[in-house]
Amino acid sequence: MFGPHWQVIIGVAQRRQVRFNRAAAACVTGFSPRDYMIDIAEQKKATGGLSEAEIVPNLGRRSIVLIGMMGVGKSSIGRRLGSRLGIPFNDADPEIEKAAGMNIADIFARHGEAAFRSGESRVIARLLDGGPQVLATGGGAVMNPETRTLIKEKGVSVWLSAELDLLMRRISKRKAERPMLHTADPAATLRELLSEREPIYAQADLTVQSREVPHDAVVAEIVGALTSFLASPSRQGRDR
Repeated sequence: MFGPHWQVIIGVAQRRQVRFNRAAAACVTGFSPRDYMIDIAEQKKATGGLSEAEIVPNLGRRSIVLIGMMGVGKSSIGRRLGSRLGIPFNDADPEIEKAAGMNIADIFARHGEAAFRSGESRVIARLLDGGPQVLATGGGAVMNPETRTLIKEKGVSVWLSAELDLLMRRISKRKAERPMLHTADPAATLRELLSEREPIYAQADLTVQSREVPHDAVVAEIVGALTSFLASPSRQGRDR
């Protein structure tokens, strides 16, 4: 409707209004925008928190390792977290399938869970050398003590926790891809797995609740938790 010159005029007017508002605020309060920025910096210093931009530098070579039950959203949340922080995202399950030359259901069917877990631990050990990154692990990966030790040495672990009912709703849509649930009573199996694994998951550095909210909201909570966790000098830049 209006030509490009009108957009320029409007843009100039908007910028002038912003400058006017800032100047007016400074006159009334005696507190300039620069003072405001200094105040925010002092608050951050006082509370010991990091900014979001400081997360990756303070990770060093460590990975952000997502752990938790199948169905909590480790892959989808991890992908968004990696994108937000500007670091790669890796998913252990596809890497296991690539190394084995078959999908996970076939590995279970042909070779059994023990063989799968052995391959899983080797793949995760290799992936942990590729930080900084976001790494999503399988639900049972941290049941291996050696894998837990490696994650603690080379990562910051985040447990994505979820209620049983939510897990069942999500998993029921893709039950064929979950060999651990190929049982007569999948709900009972899931409940048993959750009971067995939760004490191990609870050893994670951070815990964030996965629930029926947009994944970006969960990502924001993880980012907030990381800024607090990494603020401790003993946790900054470990394993550079």
